[in-house]
Amino acid sequence: MKKFKALYLPIGVPTFHQESINQQFELSVQLLNEISEDIECPAYPLLTIPDLVEFIDDKQCDLIILQNNAFANSEYTAEILRRIDADVLLWTLQEPVIDGGRLRLNSLTGAFSAGNLMHHLGKERFEYIWGSPSDEEVHKKIKAVVAAASLKKELRSTTLASIGHTPQGFGFGRGMDAEISRYFGMKHVAIEVRELLQRAKNLTLEECVDQSNEAEDKMVNLDHTPQQNRDDFIRLYKAYSDFVKENNISAISSRCWPDLFVDYGTPVCSVLGLLNDNLVAASCEADAYGAISMLIGIKLSNESVFFGDPVSLDKTENTVTFWHCGTSACSLAHPSKGAQVGVHPNRKIGPTMEFGLKPAKEATVFRVGRKPDGSIRFFIANGEILDKEQQFLGTSLVLKTETPSMDLVNQSVRDGWEPHFTVVYKDIKEELLVLGNFLNAEICEY
Repeated sequence: MKKFKALYLPIGVPTFHQESINQQFELSVQLLNEISEDIECPAYPLLTIPDLVEFIDDKQCDLIILQNNAFANSEYTAEILRRIDADVLLWTLQEPVIDGGRLRLNSLTGAFSAGNLMHHLGKERFEYIWGSPSDEEVHKKIKAVVAAASLKKELRSTTLASIGHTPQGFGFGRGMDAEISRYFGMKHVAIEVRELLQRAKNLTLEECVDQSNEAEDKMVNLDHTPQQNRDDFIRLYKAYSDFVKENNISAISSRCWPDLFVDYGTPVCSVLGLLNDNLVAASCEADAYGAISMLIGIKLSNESVFFGDPVSLDKTENTVTFWHCGTSACSLAHPSKGAQVGVHPNRKIGPTMEFGLKPAKEATVFRVGRKPDGSIRFFIANGEILDKEQQFLGTSLVLKTETPSMDLVNQSVRDGWEPHFTVVYKDIKEELLVLGNFLNAEICEY
C-alpha cells in the first residue's frame, strides 16, 4: 500500500488583504511541516480556480487540509471534491486584525460555504478547526487528525488473525470477515487453535532459544514454574511468534480456555503478554474486536496497552478496577516488583503474568463495540491510573475516572457494552474522536 499522504489546500479569492493572506499561508506551512513530512503544500496560496486545479490535477491523497486562506465560494470546494476522494479537515483562520477597518481574510464565511456544500454532497463526516497557526489548539487538532487519518490508511494493510473460536457465551467478540473489512479495511484470517498447539508440540527446545532468552529476561521468577509447563510455554510462544511473522499479523484474538488447559496443559496467557510487549495486539477469549481496540491503542500511543474486564469500583475513591487472568505486557508491570509470574487464578496452572500495573497521569479507556446491526461504535473515557498494589490474582490496574465511576459503570452497562476494554497509557481521546468520525462509528464518550 502506498504511503500516507495529505494535501494542504489554502483556497481563497485574491480580492482580500494580500499581505495577511501571505503571512497566514507562510505560518500555516511552517506548522504543517512541523507536524508531518507527509503533508504536501503548494508554493503559494491557491487564490483562483485555475491555480487550484493546476495544483491538484492528477493528485490523490488520504487527507485534505482545506483552509480558507481567505474567503472562497463553494466552487473551490466542489472542484476539490470532484477530483479527490479523501477525508477532510476544514480549517478556518482567525481574523488577524479587528480595528474597524478592512476585513482582511473573511475566512469564516468561506468555511460556512464549504461546510454547506459538503453536507449537500453527503460528506458530513469532516473535521473542523478554527484558529490561527500559532494557536496550540490548532496544532493539537491537526496533529490528531493527521494521526487518525494515517492510522485509518494503515489499518487497510494490516491483518487480524482469529486463533480459535470464542467460548460459549462470549460471542460478543466474534469477528465477521465482511464487517471487519467494511469498517476497518483489515484482512481477517482464521486458524484453529489446535493447529498452533500441534506446531508447538513438534518444536524442540533448541529451536526456541531466542524465545526462552526473551522470556527469562522479561519475566520475574519464571524458574518457579514447573519445568514441563515452562518448556511448553516457550514452545507455544515460538509457535505463535512464527505464525505472526510468517503471515504479517498485526493483531490476534486467541482462544484460551478450556483448550490450552485441557488439551495442552499450559495456558496461553504469558504468550499473549509477550506478544503484547512486542506491540502485537493480542486479546484472549478470542475477542476480535478487543484485538482491534488494542491495535488502535498501540498505534496511537506507540506502547503496549492493557486488555481487561471492569471488575470492581469504589464510589468514594471514584475508581474502576480493570483486571484479567494474566496477559498483560511485561513493560506495564509496576517497577517495584516487575513482571512477576504466577498461575492461573482458576485453573492453578502457569505460567501467567501476576502483577499490578504501573501508574500513569493520563490514560484512555477504549473499546470498539459491535452494534446489533453489525455497525461499530467507540467507547471513550479518560482517567488516571493510580499507584496501587495488585488488586486480585492475575493482572490489574485501578483507574480514577474523570466522570463519577458509578455513573460511568451504570451508563455503560445500560448501553450494552462488551465486558472487555483496552486501557491505553496516553490521552488519545482527540485521535479516537477523529478516527471514529472517519470510520463512520458512533462515538460514545463517558
